Formats: sequence, structure tokens, C-alpha cells
Amino acid sequence: MNLRDVNLKFGKLLLGLLFIVVTSFVIQKKKLTVWMIGDSTMAIKEAKVFPETGWGMEFVKQFNSSISVENKAMNGRSTKSFINEGRWKQVIDNIHQGDYLLIEFGHNDEKVDKPAVGTSITEFKANLTRFVLESRAKGGIPVLLTPITRRTFKGGILTDTHGNYPDAIAFIADSLKVPFIDMLARSKKVVSDLGDEASKKLYNYVEVGNVNYPQGKKDDTHFSPDGAKKMAELAVEGIKELKLELAKRLINN
Repeated sequence: MNLRDVNLKFGKLLLGLLFIVVTSFVIQKKKLTVWMIGDSTMAIKEAKVFPETGWGMEFVKQFNSSISVENKAMNGRSTKSFINEGRWKQVIDNIHQGDYLLIEFGHNDEKVDKPAVGTSITEFKANLTRFVLESRAKGGIPVLLTPITRRTFKGGILTDTHGNYPDAIAFIADSLKVPFIDMLARSKKVVSDLGDEASKKLYNYVEVGNVNYPQGKKDDTHFSPDGAKKMAELAVEGIKELKLELAKRLINN
């Protein structure tokens, strides 16, 4: 083999290595984080409360390896307590350009009889606005979601328990041009279509004798694994309909 052939092979090898390095760098640059902030309906659950399952636990399973999900939702939190406890600071300090922020509150903000969590509609709007503007300032992409329905049937009809809080979320989404997923409307349709009895399978209904619930459990707010999976699917449907770039990262895109 002459010197020219050696140089040619060496050059090809260098080009190949350069391509691998550049490709790896591009793939790494494209990796995004989805931050989730909200309450117990979204949160990660401990084994001791199983089968109760937050829908965020199923949501993470919908994406390929280019997405990292940071579920910071926490039981019992409202926009107020999430901020006051420093949880929002932990999120906003770590959001980077292109990251998504899914915001779903309301279940606890509406508890105005509990000063530590309850918010007025005005305060609720202000807190949501803060989440949106501060995440945008960091290059993040906020997405607003309404709270999921409780399973509250009266005379065979599913009734709403969230008052004006979902409307406040829709108002902020419209005013600030924020991508918006109406989880309340979507979940109400699913639960209503199933009906009073059949819809229990979506919620944390547990028979007496369960290892975690010896006395059984009838919970019309939190989800069973099937319910969490269904709610995660509703969120994914919303992401697809909004045509967010995030939809390209779904496993079943």
C-alpha cells in the first residue's frame, strides 16, 4: 500500500470519527426535559399507597429517550404552597431553553377554607401568570392544563367541583397565548360516558383486605393505574392536537 492510499484511508477514518462526534453532539443538544408541576392527581406515588397512581407516572412512559421527564407535582399542593415552599424555585432554576413545563393546578387552590393552600381567583391567575412568564424568560415552553374531574355523580349526572378555577386557567392561556389542554372537559367526557358505576375503575377504589388499605378505599379524586394511564393518554392527545414539537418525541408518534 503506497503513501497516497494510507493517507486516503486515514482521511476517511477521520471523517467517520468526526461524523460520529458531530452526530452525538446534535442528538445530545436535542434532548429536552418536560417539567411537570401540579398536585396529587399528577404526582409520583409511594409504594405504600398503591394502587393509587398519579397520571404523571404513566405520562413519562409515552416518550422516547430524547425526553427526560421531571415530575415535581406534589400531594396537596396549590399554586400558592408550591411557590411558598420553594418548589417553584427548584424548577425554574433548572429549566433550560426548549424545555416544556406542564402546569396543572386547581384541586387545592379551590380550598379557600384552608389558608395555606387556598387562593382567590385573582391570586390563582397571578400565580399561573408567574409560572408562564418566568419559564418563558428562561426559554421554556409552558403548557396550561385544567384540573381533572373528580368522580362526583348526583342523580346519575357527573357534576363539576372546580368552580371558576378552570375558567381562570383558560383565561390566562388565552391572554398570554399559552398552549392549553382542557383536561377537565376531556376527563369529564370519559367519566360521563362510562357512567357512575363503571367509572369507579378509573379511580382508587380498593376492596377490603388490600395490603395498603385493609379497610378498603373509595377515592373519587385519585386514580387507579388504569385511570392514570387514561388521563396520561388524554394529555398526549392534547399535545398532538396542539402540534407541539414535543409530539415528535412520543414513542407512538
